[in-house]
Amino acid sequence: MEQAICVNNVTKIYKIYDDPKDRFKEALGIGHRQYYQNFYALRDVSFTVGRGEIVGIVGRNGSGKSTILKILTGVLAPTDGSVSIEGKVSALLELGAGFNMEYSGMKNIYLNATMMHISKEEIEKKIPDILKFADIGDYIYQPVKTYSSGMFVRLAFAVAINVDPDVLIVDEALAVGDTRFQLKCMDKFTEFVEAGKTILFVSHDVNSIKRFCNRAIWLDQGALIMDGDTDEVTDRYLDYLKSDKSLEEYLALCNSSQAAADREKIDQNEMVDLDSIDMVEIHELHIYNDAGNEIADIRHGEDIRLKVSYFVRDISVEEPVLGVAIRRIDNEYICGLNTKLDHVRIPWKRGYNEVTLKYQCFNLIGGEYYFDVGIFDRTGIVNIDYKTKIRCFFVKMDYIAEGIVVLNHEWKARG
Repeated sequence: MEQAICVNNVTKIYKIYDDPKDRFKEALGIGHRQYYQNFYALRDVSFTVGRGEIVGIVGRNGSGKSTILKILTGVLAPTDGSVSIEGKVSALLELGAGFNMEYSGMKNIYLNATMMHISKEEIEKKIPDILKFADIGDYIYQPVKTYSSGMFVRLAFAVAINVDPDVLIVDEALAVGDTRFQLKCMDKFTEFVEAGKTILFVSHDVNSIKRFCNRAIWLDQGALIMDGDTDEVTDRYLDYLKSDKSLEEYLALCNSSQAAADREKIDQNEMVDLDSIDMVEIHELHIYNDAGNEIADIRHGEDIRLKVSYFVRDISVEEPVLGVAIRRIDNEYICGLNTKLDHVRIPWKRGYNEVTLKYQCFNLIGGEYYFDVGIFDRTGIVNIDYKTKIRCFFVKMDYIAEGIVVLNHEWKARG
């Protein structure tokens, strides 16, 4: 695929001073020491965007999203590394970027055209469309410092999308103004998508990125964490926010989930020291797809099978109950099943035992989850052994619904 954007090992460092006076001390060489601390807004970030791709960027506040866009548009220069963009670029950044507040709206149209290397003759052909889209009337001849925030954004949006760019860069400004103007914005954005324009899109609204983007990039503290399929990247990012864990802890949890799938399967004849077990010990949980292959990730809608293994020492327990619960990464209780409710008796011989549980059409929404397994007395009340988070797993799903689960459904429309 032909490249439209190339970001190569970009780092952006800001000098942070504890006291404004320290800038002068350093400039004058007083004390012959460094008065600042380096703040890394971006750390060695690299990625490419192919022509016609629509790429979303997600991340918490301060992750470097806006910084990389400003570097791409030339508002900022990188401390290290390089960027290149092929074709005409139009950008819609935060309120005020690229506008002179003392100029009228009309003068700012010409100013933006100059910044985008568009000739006066060419932009004059576009002005009727820009004015019609912005719909701010005679205010176009007034200084933009007198505009309301809504009028300002409408003009900025109208300029950005009516110059026929090859690459559109949008930062948190896809739908602005009243409902009618939002509809116009979304119609225009959809036209760009259908025309195969290259779009780089930053938003805190993850669902907007899921709807429009065919690829996503996750930034955190200036570093690129993940780059790939939109649904998987955004689901991982949302799970990280829900998990209340540090990034390192969350990524370690994801890695341990994969490692569990890669472990060698237990030998059923392997013996453990039963004398070290009180009554029963839950051992492992494995996940298999319909083809019988062990998996770490579950594809939404597929049939899967769990194998729960446990070692029994005390065979005197009558009609024990085995339960399996699913919880989301933020500990939200999703679903609990047990053999008492389903009138199933589990094997209970001394030594190794196993139980299989099959889920048909596993229809949880994409994201990170984990299984709990418990063994109880015949009433299902007395806890004999319980393993929480015995196995973490990730559900991969295309963007087809929102919430927790996709219920079987059918639409019927009548005109």
